[in-house]
Amino acid sequence: MTTPRPTDLTADEARRIALRAQGLLGTPNRKAGVRGILRHLGAVQLDTISVLARSHELIPYARLGAVGRRTVEDAYWTTASIGAPSAQPHAFEYWSHAACILPIEEWPHFAFRRRAYRNRPHWNHELPDGAYDQVIKQLRAEGPLTATQLGGAKRTSEWWDWSGAKVAVERALMYGEVVCVERRGWKRIYDLADRAVPDDLLHDELDDTECLRRLVRLAGQSLGVGTRADIADYHRLKGEQVDAVIADSGLVPVTVEGWGKPAWADPAALETPPRGRHRTTLLSPFDSLIWERARTERIFGFTHRLEAYVPKQKRVYGYFAMPVLAGGRLVGRVDPAREGRTLVAKQVTLDGPKAVPAVAQALIEAASWVDCTNVRVERVDTPELHAPLTAELVRALA
Repeated sequence: MTTPRPTDLTADEARRIALRAQGLLGTPNRKAGVRGILRHLGAVQLDTISVLARSHELIPYARLGAVGRRTVEDAYWTTASIGAPSAQPHAFEYWSHAACILPIEEWPHFAFRRRAYRNRPHWNHELPDGAYDQVIKQLRAEGPLTATQLGGAKRTSEWWDWSGAKVAVERALMYGEVVCVERRGWKRIYDLADRAVPDDLLHDELDDTECLRRLVRLAGQSLGVGTRADIADYHRLKGEQVDAVIADSGLVPVTVEGWGKPAWADPAALETPPRGRHRTTLLSPFDSLIWERARTERIFGFTHRLEAYVPKQKRVYGYFAMPVLAGGRLVGRVDPAREGRTLVAKQVTLDGPKAVPAVAQALIEAASWVDCTNVRVERVDTPELHAPLTAELVRALA
């Protein structure tokens, strides 16, 4: 007799399902490594900010521990021979939740977005006459190139003042005629899609409905359980797009205690109760566990905002405050910096004295990962916890 799947979840069950779906509860698949994390999550967000490391490095670190940073980059961008005339890329970069690294097998799923860009009447940057054809011609003749090699990324030092070549190649990237399957030193390497994307994936045969259906299903699997807004946000779909396909997505409707909104779950996530070891780690503010702020508040009772773009005098928690995950809860925040071989916790927020050991552990592991030999705490929002946290760090580092 088959045990029926639950359709009513407690808030705690939903939280644990979400943690397991995001690879933060249970034994990580170290054999699959960074590429396994990417395929499990379906999207890893990119961002220019680098404090401890860039966000796309912090994502696998949070799940696997101190995996080498070179190993992370190679896992994303190094192609592997599959015995074919050309090498097989593992990933490509495209607009999903934001600018994201995506598994290469998801290329067909974004045909709906490529079509939408091709039909877009207005753009922020004007495309100079002949620039588009010139970029395609140059890539065809010379192979993969950076924007600089194509004629320059910017006309002036202003970040937004793109050159004609940069406008053209970014337009071609959105259209799907050009693809980025590699970065070097944070620079995109552009190539023709018909050369870089495997032949069996290089098509826009899926209609919009099928693209959306697949992406909704994948988002549900990566979230474990989510509301309409959660699922839509994962790949930045519109609510009505989710509504149109969710009944045929394979996700099942559930009710979650305290959520107050309809929710859907990956049926596989309901088969067995989530069990296993919890990760204790610092999280990137762009981690898919917490990138949707309303969901983070609903699941963890934790309010978090990235303040990197907030004027310094108006920041509450710091420039790049990283939530601390421990025991399946968000127990504090750390705004980190590096001074030589010292990891500096410029500002620490703790959810009470019980959070001290976990925050100390997260800081020590992060310090080791970025080759720091010391940890210094500058400010703790609850001053009486400064001494206990420092003492715990000294004890652990001894």
